Amino acid sequence: MQTPTFEQLLEATCHFGHLKRKWNPAMAPYIFMERNGIHIIDLYKTAAKLEDAAAALKSIAKAGKKVLFVATKKQAKQVIADHANAIGMPYVIERWPGGMLTNFPTIRKAVKKIASIDKMTNDGTFDNLSKREQLQITRQRAKLEKTLGSIADMNRLPSALFVVDVLKEKIAVAEANRLGIPVFAIVDTNSDPTNVDFVIPANDDASKSINIILDTVCGAMSEGLEERKVEKVDAQAAEGEVAPAPKRERRRVNRKNAEAAAPAAEEAAE
Repeated sequence: MQTPTFEQLLEATCHFGHLKRKWNPAMAPYIFMERNGIHIIDLYKTAAKLEDAAAALKSIAKAGKKVLFVATKKQAKQVIADHANAIGMPYVIERWPGGMLTNFPTIRKAVKKIASIDKMTNDGTFDNLSKREQLQITRQRAKLEKTLGSIADMNRLPSALFVVDVLKEKIAVAEANRLGIPVFAIVDTNSDPTNVDFVIPANDDASKSINIILDTVCGAMSEGLEERKVEKVDAQAAEGEVAPAPKRERRRVNRKNAEAAAPAAEEAAE
């Protein structure tokens, strides 16, 4: 796991905060200075916090748990989708469906609806419907796919949330807080970091800034997933080495042991 250098973070414009008049005082510990009415983020703190977050996310991935990535702002959508897809993690880049976490069973029912529509298409039931019904179902599936298709494989609540712009995704953060799900987030100078467990102070508006941070955390998670695979293979190999003998072999060994023990038993009886 390699954390970006100060120069790399600077080049990616991670240091640019918001206008001074828009700042949130809770972000004061992460602000280095003010220049031309704009707050400048302390990139040394960004690097340190990014390293902590990446290490924690690596542990979660290594344990085989899911992290839900959330970013519905235009400049972050594609970056999140690409990085989450690369490591097989769920993500939300359209409107956050209210109750996705706090009312998860209902969301799962909606996801299952996609599968049931696909089943209708495959078994020929869809072809027997009227054109109007087919159109309605097709539209319904497209709508569900757009909002929930990216979480189709998320069968249980995620173990953590990774958010870009906690101000925009405040409902997602509030739901995670309510359920005790850890929140990792890129937090800009206009946001409140108090509800975030792992704060990464950085510019959350520039795609370059978002990309370099996602590269780091997803790279760490990818390492965690690889280590998990290696450990699984090693465990299976170890089990193979100490695998119990077949039943027939065990019977033969037991018989031999019994035959060897018989003379000694007879001598003891005499």
